[in-house]
Amino acid sequence: MNVVEVKNLTKIYGNLIAVDNISFKVESGEIFALLGPNGAGKTTTVEMIEMIRKPTKGEIFLFGEKWGNEHVKEKIGVLPQEFLSFERLTVKETLIYFSRLFKRRADIEELIKITGLEEKKDEIYKNLSGGLKQRVGVAIALINDPELVFLDEPTTGLDPAARRNFWEVIKNLKKEGKTVFLTTHYMEEAEYLADRVAIMHKGKIVALGKPKNLIDLHGGKTKVIIRGVDKLNGYDAKKVEDGIEIFINDEHEIANIISTLKDKKYEKIEIERANLEDVFLRLTGARLK
Repeated sequence: MNVVEVKNLTKIYGNLIAVDNISFKVESGEIFALLGPNGAGKTTTVEMIEMIRKPTKGEIFLFGEKWGNEHVKEKIGVLPQEFLSFERLTVKETLIYFSRLFKRRADIEELIKITGLEEKKDEIYKNLSGGLKQRVGVAIALINDPELVFLDEPTTGLDPAARRNFWEVIKNLKKEGKTVFLTTHYMEEAEYLADRVAIMHKGKIVALGKPKNLIDLHGGKTKVIIRGVDKLNGYDAKKVEDGIEIFINDEHEIANIISTLKDKKYEKIEIERANLEDVFLRLTGARLK
């Protein structure tokens, strides 16, 4: 089942086309990532789907129902950008407070477990690290036991270690059967988490598919750098400062390269695989920022 279906969605502010005639579907139970730089139109798109902003043109369907049916909101949870909560409430007190705003409520102890907050449930919010505060935000987004969870740039401002820890929280949501709609400008985040990715640039979706498929189709060749040699028979190699580099289409070719090197002395082999950053660069001529 398609939890979200967007058809020819457009949002215009004066002379600015923030979202430009985009279409996509989000399937039940998947992690779907909208990937693009700041200003690409990701948040505007999400806010239209969440019924915060009204589209200029186009159609949105949530759980098969046309956009505007308020009761559908009961099935949705939202973690907005720059989430903040009550500084002097503990984690558990915060969740109890927000649970009273909804008719349908998740089990608070289970939410604390899912988001990895067991050891911090009696800590006041203002004393938490940035990563833990974001976990509280996710717990609040789940307080009404939603089927669909929107996470808008959830790891912005977190250090790399906290970001990776937070990724496991997002993966747990999928294990719990939730559908996750993630917006991010971190290509490694989308590549690691998402079942499917829509790459957005200047209001348009320029590519959509599984991360591996997009990389195979648009990412370019894999680079193999061999340090300590100046040539390799049978390969068109380019000289670099302390070795050579070879571009290959199929990573199975790496085994052939290693076999060819068996009688040669070399220092090390480095492999640089294409990623979503390369996909974005090839499709737009710009880098993700």
